[in-house]
Amino acid sequence: MQLRPLLRAVPLILFGCATLTAQHWPQYRGPAASGLDAAVALPTTWNAEKGENVRWSTPIPGLAHAAPIVWGDRVFVATAVAEGAAPDLRVGLYGDIKAAPNTEKNQWRLLALDRATGKVLWNTLAHEAVPRVARHTKATHCNSTPATDGRRVVAIFGSEGLFCFNATDGALVWKKDLGPMDSGYFQVKTAQWGFASSPIIHDGKVVVLCDVQQGSFLATFDLETGREVWRTARSDVPTWSTPAIIESAGRKQIAVNGWHHTGGYDFATGKELWKLDGGGDIPVPTPIAAHGLIYFTSAHGRSRPMRAIRPDATGDITPDNADWKHPAIAWNHDRRGNYMQTPIVVGDLLYGCADTGLVTCFDAKTGEVRYSEKLSPTSEGYTASPVSDGRHLYFTSELGNVFVVPVGDKFAVAATNPLGETCLSTPAIADGTLFFRTRSKLIAIGAAR
Repeated sequence: MQLRPLLRAVPLILFGCATLTAQHWPQYRGPAASGLDAAVALPTTWNAEKGENVRWSTPIPGLAHAAPIVWGDRVFVATAVAEGAAPDLRVGLYGDIKAAPNTEKNQWRLLALDRATGKVLWNTLAHEAVPRVARHTKATHCNSTPATDGRRVVAIFGSEGLFCFNATDGALVWKKDLGPMDSGYFQVKTAQWGFASSPIIHDGKVVVLCDVQQGSFLATFDLETGREVWRTARSDVPTWSTPAIIESAGRKQIAVNGWHHTGGYDFATGKELWKLDGGGDIPVPTPIAAHGLIYFTSAHGRSRPMRAIRPDATGDITPDNADWKHPAIAWNHDRRGNYMQTPIVVGDLLYGCADTGLVTCFDAKTGEVRYSEKLSPTSEGYTASPVSDGRHLYFTSELGNVFVVPVGDKFAVAATNPLGETCLSTPAIADGTLFFRTRSKLIAIGAAR
């Protein structure tokens, strides 16, 4: 099956709600990591067990949290298949920092599925080895979501490297060894947790953020050849955040989350534009942009801020006061942020969800809190980030329960839909369909046609 050439141009979404055609969800959290596709209404109820509003369900081998991506008629998903017995995955809310056993040989694979039927079109083996770095008991050896421009698909398979594939037939085009990607707890460096930052594609370049124990960097690579364009060293603790491209104030920057070095870098050269010290010491969520602001959140340690930064910031904007006042900081809440989930902006509202299921709704422009409510009275744990069709928000618990919340400044749960399996991957949206990657399947949820 050939990809339609007319579907190969993806516009950059800047400071507003995503309006991208319903054909594409090209990276982690979709266009510009917005998590939003308002083109077609999504179903609010389904029954995975009975097949109601389930278009298809396809088994996916291996263990991975890499989210699905969509381009035209295809869905792409990455996975790591262990030799021997399937590895355990421990979900829920717990504080155990130990790494999982790391002795089995793995196969890292990229699969393409037909979007309409779920049929596997190709299944490419990219690499086979014993993983160079261990994973957390809740993580996998394939956490990073691929990215595509319709011609190429790029994937980071942790310490195994950066790989580029032909989107049509899955052939490996090039690969780069990025070194051991040792992402673990900075206070206990033997507690390896696995790499999770995802690549993004923009203007013919692959952007990669590698915040690890030693040798951290931000870099861009030529999409066609894999040639390194530039590399900028970073000095921070390990992070698990995906970078974001922001265009504003006459400049194009790469925004990155961090603890000691949240900041922006010039897209063309890698030169640091601004930086900010402070926040949660285990940064995971991806920056998002709307309303002329860039939103950052992080958690763990003394602080879990939710904050809005002006994109024309320059230099070190770390405040020298206790109330976090600085001209480049539009607003800040020290204890309202998220640990695992990337927030989402729909209209004038910003929504964040903590790993406990506490949803906080903010006025995106002013930071005013509109509500802060729990999705469920039960303790489930939440890792997957929310997505929206502009009408409802979809929050997925680690147990695979999807809570549907109406968009607005009044909290309610319109429906709760079980997927039937654990789920830690962020869903994709395309043409009125939700694509959920559960423990063993890829499930397409859409209203009957």
